[in-house]
Amino acid sequence: MRDVLYLEAREQAEILLKPQRIEVLRQLAEPRTCTEVAARLDQTPQRVYYHVRQLVAAGLVEQVSARKVRGISEGIYRAVARSYWLSPRLVGRLGDRRIRDELSLGYLLDLVEEVQADIAGLDRSRPELPSIGVSGEIRVPAERRQEFLRDLQSTLQDLFTRYGGAEGDAFKLAVACYPKGDDRE
Repeated sequence: MRDVLYLEAREQAEILLKPQRIEVLRQLAEPRTCTEVAARLDQTPQRVYYHVRQLVAAGLVEQVSARKVRGISEGIYRAVARSYWLSPRLVGRLGDRRIRDELSLGYLLDLVEEVQADIAGLDRSRPELPSIGVSGEIRVPAERRQEFLRDLQSTLQDLFTRYGGAEGDAFKLAVACYPKGDDRE
């Protein structure tokens, strides 16, 4: 099972984004038959099978094995990924693209889209994917915001200068700094 399946085809998104299919997909995080999923969702096996067939045809679910039950072959299915990401390209860019200002929310959204596509495209079959994720909250008084942003920019520029040579493995560094909204549950 893959970590992420990045959906760029509208047809896949249309098949996935139906509430019942999402519930079926959740049940298929572990290999199960349509009968087992139907019992968990209080649905008929035929109804679940219909949704599973659609998910299989879209490449979102796979049959991992089969077994005989009272002389009838019953498929065992599993989701192909732990997470499904919808590409922003499914909708496309709406409106005119503004000048890429590094201090704008639009630039940050473009950066997040780029990081999402890069992560989804990584070859997870490689034995080692060195990476790091860091997240935290920094509180900066209004009168020190400019100082904070200059310090952050200077620190990052120092890293780019020290490790910006032509030798070694290439790593992409993306830093996002934005005002924290209300806590989400």
